[in-house]
Amino acid sequence: MKSFIAQYRDAAAKRALYRKTRDEIAAMPRRIALDLGIFPEDAEILARKAVWG
Repeated sequence: MKSFIAQYRDAAAKRALYRKTRDEIAAMPRRIALDLGIFPEDAEILARKAVWG
């Protein structure tokens, strides 16, 4: 069983990764995003799936 501090660290690391991923997707030029088949407006959803599944 993980300690409370370890769980808190893991949650904080995932939250930081989520924010970074969300911001990078949102800042992506629209043309590149569309070439990849994603929409910058969906940055929150995509980041959430990437980090938490």
